[in-house]
Amino acid sequence: MDFRDDQVRRYARHILLDEIGGAGQAKLLRSRVLVVGAGGLGSPLLLYLAAAGVGTLGIVDDDTVDLSNLQRQVIHATDRIGMAKVESAARTLAAVNPDVTVRPHQCRFDADTARDLVRDYDLVADGSDNFPTRFLVNDVCWFESRPLVTAAILRFDGQITTFKPFVRNGDGDHGPCYRCLFREPPPPGDVATCAEAGVLGAFCGAMGGLQATEVIKELLGIGDSLSGWLLVCEALGTTFRKIRVRRDPGCPLCGDQPSITDLALHADRLHAE
Repeated sequence: MDFRDDQVRRYARHILLDEIGGAGQAKLLRSRVLVVGAGGLGSPLLLYLAAAGVGTLGIVDDDTVDLSNLQRQVIHATDRIGMAKVESAARTLAAVNPDVTVRPHQCRFDADTARDLVRDYDLVADGSDNFPTRFLVNDVCWFESRPLVTAAILRFDGQITTFKPFVRNGDGDHGPCYRCLFREPPPPGDVATCAEAGVLGAFCGAMGGLQATEVIKELLGIGDSLSGWLLVCEALGTTFRKIRVRRDPGCPLCGDQPSITDLALHADRLHAE
């Protein structure tokens, strides 16, 4: 594609990188990413993807901006308290980069909406703050063959990985999905939430920035994918551990004899609520 003069200036530091260049930047501008959650992780993630020129950003969130969000959710502002998070995020992103088309989805990411949402995008980035949503995002990305870059954070601890189990290597094998690591959500109340245990706001920015980096790498096919690896980060000790994660042949979703063949279990959970 031919860049406008202002685009050459805006993306100059990307274009200078051999691994990205003009062709890579053009690909970013054509890319479509769905971000689940416009909170502590979604805020820096969305800001950096918009700044990078990812052409279409979908945002799924059914919440509104609260004063307690502003310690870490840097995409929102004090004068937007009470506003839908997707609307607040869209306003900020439009100011950051007018090249980017923002598609706000003010709805709950659930079994009734998930597949229609995900199939409209090239890649999904999950920054949700609860286990049922994380498992649903994982499952629908498997069924729709979409790469998933997911991160989680609590107190001073974070983790990030990429799942694309639908991609097979020369031996016909594939990497893990989320259920290869964690078979099913923990019972309600077993794991504290950020609202209960707290979270370091600045560390959300660090994890969201890492997540944006992995998204861009996947969109462009550069560097080493985190598929098959879990990066575990601890802020107080400034430690990073990269742990090998392998496919589980007994996984109920992507294993040799899967028992999960649709999103029915998520619909049952939704209706039970």
